Amino acid sequence: MAKKVQTKSTEEILWDAANKLRGSIEPSEYKHVVLSLIFLKFASDKFAKRREELIAEGKEAFVDIPEFYQADNIFYLPEESRWTYIIEQAKQEGITLKVDSALKTIEQKNKSLEGALPDNYFSRLGLDQSKFSSLLDTINNIDTLKDEAQDIVGRVYEYFLSKFAIAEGKGKGEFYTPKSIVNLIAEMIEPYKGKIYDPSCGSGGMFVQSLKFIERHQGNKKDISIYGQELTNTTFKLAKMNLAIRGISANLGSKAADTFGDDQHKELKADYIMANPPFNLKDWRAENELTDDPRWAGYEVPPKSNANYAWILNMISKLSQNGVAGFILANGALSGSGEEYKIRKQIIENDLVEAIVILPRAMFYSTDISVTLWILNKNKKEHIVEVNDATKNYRDRTGEVLFMDLRQKGEPFEKKFTQFSEQDIEQIAGTYHTWQQHNDTYQDIAEYCYSATVEEISKKDYSLVPSKYIEFVNRDEQIDYNEQMQSLQADLKELFAQEAVLKQEVANVFKSLGYEL
Repeated sequence: MAKKVQTKSTEEILWDAANKLRGSIEPSEYKHVVLSLIFLKFASDKFAKRREELIAEGKEAFVDIPEFYQADNIFYLPEESRWTYIIEQAKQEGITLKVDSALKTIEQKNKSLEGALPDNYFSRLGLDQSKFSSLLDTINNIDTLKDEAQDIVGRVYEYFLSKFAIAEGKGKGEFYTPKSIVNLIAEMIEPYKGKIYDPSCGSGGMFVQSLKFIERHQGNKKDISIYGQELTNTTFKLAKMNLAIRGISANLGSKAADTFGDDQHKELKADYIMANPPFNLKDWRAENELTDDPRWAGYEVPPKSNANYAWILNMISKLSQNGVAGFILANGALSGSGEEYKIRKQIIENDLVEAIVILPRAMFYSTDISVTLWILNKNKKEHIVEVNDATKNYRDRTGEVLFMDLRQKGEPFEKKFTQFSEQDIEQIAGTYHTWQQHNDTYQDIAEYCYSATVEEISKKDYSLVPSKYIEFVNRDEQIDYNEQMQSLQADLKELFAQEAVLKQEVANVFKSLGYEL
């Protein structure tokens, strides 16, 4: 029988190639090296294809006019920035300088890429020449346009961002939110039309999955405008590349900047907010510089401890009249005293909290703490929404909050992590939408969901910990000890009998060969 050959995916081949850089650069730099080169290859492939089309259309005289590419959302590449030129020089000294020059020229020729690409990055890394050339060869073998429906380049970006987040471990990887969590948020808040905002956008994954949600549900991507902000300059560039490579236009502000200290979208009113801000951020300059910030206006006290409630109030201030926000925070924000208690009480009494959802552990690559998905909604009154020729009738949920516990959901991922399956996401979002729209068919389910009133929450001292509301079954009280022991006894008897038979069979085999055991 012929041995089955297991072929590696494009993503795995690239990961192996990136690992060859180990020892030459720090693992934390892999993503910037590989994803910048993938961007260059993809942009070049798109350019070459469009150039051939222009020649075929008899427009050869226009092949070096940038507007004829930019009109089709394709970046114009001068000759020294094209992948073919880079590959021709791949084995020569100074190749890193040529890659830097190629990226800089592309950015200069395409205004939409301003501030997106690495600046003199490769020549400063001190890369091993042979390893770098090998990586270029690997990327050269990828046909980025082979199957546009499969979104090869997008898949590579997602795969690498997740692998880098895993590889960088605790305290790192904040630039990436696991895809299944983002998908869950999108399916719950349904960002079909309007402005989407992420105050800590990382590598832009929330935006990418939002637009994929629209595609899955036959919506129109032109109905969405994207706004974001990112603190770290290298991650800001990564987000711009991640979006540009998919042809997604976005306003990420004029620069990488601190959302609290330098808000890039002061006047924004967003229809949807999707976010995974840094958990329990301590150093955010609240005590003296931001106590009178307009984002806290209307609240009894400004946030002063960690930034959890500063993120919440920032997002509330950005919501439009009918805006919905879905964001992740550490569980500590669900309860507690001091300023957080006063702010939480006011948010609940203002009837902004729609759902509180506990997620399973081990979903994040950078931390193993348990976290919560919050959904805030500025309009919980009865209303009708028209979406893609369908009518959604939302009942009046005034004074109600849905609590969900998902700790028994999820499937194993990358050996030690957990992710939601498509079936999990469908069920969870389905429960939430049934609660929103059909009070007659929604039911509280033990250890899964419970619809609480604000009055009930006030009696629990405004705690938003789901276990205070969701019914949990004490299985210890239901165990019949004698019955359990009898069942275990029967199982062990059967195992011991099987062991005896197996021992005798092995002894007989050895005896037939002339070896008595």
